[in-house]
Amino acid sequence: MVKVVVQMYPVLRADGPEERKELRPIGRNKERFQEAMDGMPDILQAMDDLGVWGVSSIEHHFHSEGYEVGPSIGMNTGYWAGLTKKVRIGSLGYVMSVDDPIRVAEETATLDHITKGRCFVGFARGYQSRWTNVLGQKLGSVATLSDGSSDDEHNRKIFEEQVEIVMKAWTEGTFDYKSDLWEYPYPHDEGLEGWFMGDVTRQLGAPGEMDEEGKLRKICVVPAPYTEPHPKVFIASNASIETVEYAGARGFIPTYFSSIGRCATYGPRYTEVANENGFNFVPGQNQAIVRWPHIGASHDEGAQMALDWSGDIFQNFYGPLFPDWTSKAQGVDSKRLLELMDDTGLFQYGTVSEVRDFYIDQWKQLPAEYITLIYHYAQTPKDEMIAQMKIFMEEVKPALDELADFPEMDEAAE
Repeated sequence: MVKVVVQMYPVLRADGPEERKELRPIGRNKERFQEAMDGMPDILQAMDDLGVWGVSSIEHHFHSEGYEVGPSIGMNTGYWAGLTKKVRIGSLGYVMSVDDPIRVAEETATLDHITKGRCFVGFARGYQSRWTNVLGQKLGSVATLSDGSSDDEHNRKIFEEQVEIVMKAWTEGTFDYKSDLWEYPYPHDEGLEGWFMGDVTRQLGAPGEMDEEGKLRKICVVPAPYTEPHPKVFIASNASIETVEYAGARGFIPTYFSSIGRCATYGPRYTEVANENGFNFVPGQNQAIVRWPHIGASHDEGAQMALDWSGDIFQNFYGPLFPDWTSKAQGVDSKRLLELMDDTGLFQYGTVSEVRDFYIDQWKQLPAEYITLIYHYAQTPKDEMIAQMKIFMEEVKPALDELADFPEMDEAAE
């Protein structure tokens, strides 16, 4: 069965770039942000009712233009947990090249308890320099695409170390650690002196936290996750081979923001590496593909939905983000814009049969266990988004289930 994850972050509604300009900076427009927040309870309830597997938030900062406003990933997921009973709540994801890994471990373990195991956690490397460079400055991390540059390698090194620390905090409980980035406790080699609860910690805290000389020698991260050994881990990826192999070796779920060509090329490598490391995955299992569907009563209506809901962000955010799209996406007419969106392989529009056939063809190439859908709420109106999810769950997903019918695994064992 294909598991549907809906990626949510407010894209603050505007009638087009001109209104964004009139309301600049719309990202700080309280009325438009509140409008987006007001619709979330109904959307989350619909996810519960429709059987959506999960809903995820994303970490982005400084989006003054109103695109992908997601600065408070933990607040979003905690809020959604209280609105739902069945859908899983998570992130896609925390940008681990800039975040404090201990804070992430604590926050996500707490969410896992709030949801009683309806929690998953996603990690990303960070590619937006405006904010990644600011938040990562103390770690020496800068934004990068997967280009093999020295910045790319440094970013990846920090990312992998930070994720390793989260895993230690989740699974080891009490540990010490030292690297160029972090010392736990601090100072590490000398031990922390003067902890005012030292005698109490020695008697009631974790074994090994305090030594006999009254120095703190280890840290104990609390709480432990509700899920044993820890929540599912997703890794945001553009399907670079390094990320695919990294995820495979650890059993993490790579989430491909990529065309099916890249997904189908690297998907088998993921399965190979995962199984070399003791997992028993069949092709496509434990992998996710990200797509932006727009389903109308006619082909033209679906195309208009794509323009109204995704055209602005494609032209002014995704376009400039990727060097080979920069010149192509700026100043083009609607027909050309749709062609460019088509060329990415990420955006789909048309009738339900057209979109369904498109996905069937893709799932024949890589029968991914997960699909992450992005609807750009609240640029997509609330009621339209709910209607789109209903169409997908009832008229598209069943066809994909036939192509990705994996044996069900115990959630705690996955």
